[in-house]
Amino acid sequence: MSTYQTQPQQQHQQQHQHQQHAHLAWHETLEMHELTAFQSNQLMYMKMMHHNVKDPQLHALYLETIKSVEQNLRELLQYFPLAPQGTRGGNMSMEMTAFYGTQLLIFVKTSVRNYSIAITETATQQLRDTLQKQLNAAILLHGKVYRFVHERGYYPSYDLPKMLSNDVSNANKALSL
Repeated sequence: MSTYQTQPQQQHQQQHQHQQHAHLAWHETLEMHELTAFQSNQLMYMKMMHHNVKDPQLHALYLETIKSVEQNLRELLQYFPLAPQGTRGGNMSMEMTAFYGTQLLIFVKTSVRNYSIAITETATQQLRDTLQKQLNAAILLHGKVYRFVHERGYYPSYDLPKMLSNDVSNANKALSL
């Protein structure tokens, strides 16, 4: 199969590669949301509890991780103005029920992903059956936790502008702790 292109095809491809869009694509906006929400929540958690880590080497690793995540959030926040739509701002007060609910949602969501990956790496049928049972339980729990945070307005999954606004607010709150 030939990879030969005519000059007009090459010019079109070059123009398309260099074309600047007025906003981010929807899929990358949603991935940015996931990363920002996860890192903001984890940063708040690490900042609230790193003082309890007694081992000096582990404590230093926590501090290094905190600095790294802070930098990640600062970099990601620069892209929020490029989201397809949305408003910015919001209340900076921290509602702990929202924090704890989001923390639990992130944990359960990550568990579902991790079980799915583990199942693809499992050769022993009995272990695979156990992981499948645990995956199904995690999926059910995810539904319960999601409904809890969604019904209370902590995770407005059908309102992209509000969801992105919450991300910006939470990231800024995590950075300010």
